[in-house]
Amino acid sequence: MSAERPIETDKASQQRVAAWIAQYAPMRDAPDELVDPDGRPRAHWLQFLESLAAFGDIGLEQRFAAAGRRIDDMGISYRVHGETKERSWPLGRLPLLIPESEWRDIAAGVAQRAELLDQILHDLYGEARLVAEGVLTAAAITGSSDFIRPMCGVAPPGGRWLRFYAADIGRGPDGAWRVLGDRAQAPSGAGYALENRMILSRALPSLYRDMNVERLAPFFRDFRASISGAAQRADPRICLLTPGPWSDTYSEQVHLARYLGFTLVEGEDLVMSDGKLHVRTIAGLKRADAIWRRVDADWCDPLEQNAASRLGVAGMFEAIRRGAVVVANMPGAGLIESRALMSFLPELSERVLGESLKLPNVATWWCGRESERDQVVQALSDYAISGAFSDRLPGFGERREALGHALSSEERARLTDAINQRGVDYVAQEPVKLSTTPAWADGRLTPRPFALRVFAAATADGWTVMPGGFCRISNRLDARAVSMNAGAQSSDVWVLMSRPIEWSTLLPSDEDPPIVRALGNLPSRAADNLFWMGRYLERAEATLRIVRSLGARLGELQHIDLQGRQSIERLARLLIAWGAAPEDAPDMDPTQITWAATAGADNYGSALSVVRYARRAASIVRERLSQDVWQLIGRIETRLTRAGAGAITEPEALEIVERSLHTLAALSGLIDENFNRVAGWSFIDLGRRIERAIGTCRFARQFAGDDATVETLDALLELLDSQITYRSRYIAGAALAPVLDMAMLDPFNPRSVLFQAMRIDEHLAALPNLRDDGVMEPPRRLSIKLRAELESEDAHRLDAAIILAFEQRLMFLADKIAERYFTHGADGAANSQPSRIA
Repeated sequence: MSAERPIETDKASQQRVAAWIAQYAPMRDAPDELVDPDGRPRAHWLQFLESLAAFGDIGLEQRFAAAGRRIDDMGISYRVHGETKERSWPLGRLPLLIPESEWRDIAAGVAQRAELLDQILHDLYGEARLVAEGVLTAAAITGSSDFIRPMCGVAPPGGRWLRFYAADIGRGPDGAWRVLGDRAQAPSGAGYALENRMILSRALPSLYRDMNVERLAPFFRDFRASISGAAQRADPRICLLTPGPWSDTYSEQVHLARYLGFTLVEGEDLVMSDGKLHVRTIAGLKRADAIWRRVDADWCDPLEQNAASRLGVAGMFEAIRRGAVVVANMPGAGLIESRALMSFLPELSERVLGESLKLPNVATWWCGRESERDQVVQALSDYAISGAFSDRLPGFGERREALGHALSSEERARLTDAINQRGVDYVAQEPVKLSTTPAWADGRLTPRPFALRVFAAATADGWTVMPGGFCRISNRLDARAVSMNAGAQSSDVWVLMSRPIEWSTLLPSDEDPPIVRALGNLPSRAADNLFWMGRYLERAEATLRIVRSLGARLGELQHIDLQGRQSIERLARLLIAWGAAPEDAPDMDPTQITWAATAGADNYGSALSVVRYARRAASIVRERLSQDVWQLIGRIETRLTRAGAGAITEPEALEIVERSLHTLAALSGLIDENFNRVAGWSFIDLGRRIERAIGTCRFARQFAGDDATVETLDALLELLDSQITYRSRYIAGAALAPVLDMAMLDPFNPRSVLFQAMRIDEHLAALPNLRDDGVMEPPRRLSIKLRAELESEDAHRLDAAIILAFEQRLMFLADKIAERYFTHGADGAANSQPSRIA
């Protein structure tokens, strides 16, 4: 039976739907999406619920559970401000349904509003006629911290102040949609809307197809084409400027950069040179033609705004003034988010566009105007009071708004006095309770308040509106605003068309781009994190191999002779030296040593800690990694974290070690087989090869010294996974010179030091030079020399001192690679010179 075939009869489905609707109890004083004002279910919801009910209880839970697993597999997350750990994305199980006829009105209203606000910004930062003619009050503009004075008089490159706009909307008491707020600073949610669609359309594919849901890809395709077309060059480099991994919505930014093919950059990745912005790459400076910023304007340029900012780029505003970079949205566009400006929009629409607002905002009165202030003070109980330019109510701490009718007499007097003294800081709005939509909770439909964020993008043909949006659903019935930080859920938004929908893709159909085969201009920060991701993954594997070897020997401790105990002691000492086990480990129980080295979160060198370092490095370059890579790293971390959550037995610890090693092997195979051989792969593999070579040197010094025994040499072969090969070559038992040759000098052994040196040299030979002068760069000179010396070395001559010298040279080589490709000082200063600008 097909997984999507209904498993209940039509009659059973109808009975189930009837039961759901009978139990559904919408609020009396707020509109609801499922039922009309007369309490009858709307036709499109009835169609959806009947199809949903056909799956039965078990079928529904299976699909909902699949959606949850998909969220974990994709690594979709968000961060609550102030928290260090990301939370899994809370996606509701039901979409918000909007019929085509209703959506047309919403889209037209959002597009009109976006055009109005763009023209207002042109005027306010240009001739300022609206203020000069008295249509707008100057204090309503200059009172906002988002009014960026350095942008006054600037003609925005590409001709648009706004390129990406969002409106938060909700239904009013009369059932009509109203704008609750405007978003232009750095609107978030579009990436989450895209991820919501990917998850729910796969969890309910037949419903998604049969309901004729409008696709999202054309919207993003048009947005990308718009930015590209506004740039000066025919093949522009478009960057998404992120605040970094600690941003609340970093996961979304990663997904958008990957989906759109934009380069994800932080402020330190960019540099001003010759009046233009450039990305620091491993091949030198490469021009940034367009920036989609997710950094607030005040933090974009420390030279002209917040001098303490480490998120922006010194000189960015000057590059904008010169017309050298397209920015979406322009710094200063956040001005339109102020509630003070919202009170002027109805009359501004008539003045600027010559027409009324098609999608009016919630009624707003700015107390900076005397007549409106007096009206608000006299009837304070009728309004909701909030800050005119801030998300906080001035004078009331962290409080966001105050409902006049709910104020105590003392609070009422204090707020009235504050409004009379500084009315410019306050606005009054009509108290509107959010409308509700069905949510799935405890096996039944439950009404929940929601707000919908709708996105619009500027194109050459005007504004295009995303068919759907970012829906946030509150878990509180009395909610007046919905925030993901307050424990809300998100929901996919389905715009239901009257016709079957054709399959669409993000790829343009009318372009024939040139074919490119190149390593790519990898940003230096990305190269740095990929390199360390590779090192950490290799280090975790080495640690787990030691633990496995130690655990196997501990199981036979009572049968092992003195020489066997020597190998156990050396394995334990190695774990202590690596920081995988605490310094008092010699006094610990052997099982405690294996547990501490496997999952001891307090030990910086434990497998768990090192995997967490790897995941942290991977999170910074998540847009360059496949979902499979990210999922496998997360799986290892989860397994080791669970192991450290409570006491485990020695067999359990060894089983966890084995399974983690298997996952690491799968991850290595995935990277080797699925990664394009571009610069990113080179740096992951460089990190792995250098770490493996250093680890092998340390293994050799520990187990193949002058006092080596058959047992210690056998332990070395086990750690290098070379026992079978050794025994196939040598009939006699383990001997010092042959073992050292296999560990250090064998070009055919993928774990020997020479093998790593050969791969390192090949990678460095393929990476780009900063200059075309034919002079070899320092890392390559070191790698050639290291490789040659290993190739000419004699295994019989090797001792601890020579092996240590090779180890130190490998560490020195790693430092030189970092100086050349990752840093921007010392030798890396060349990376800031425009010798290879493109």
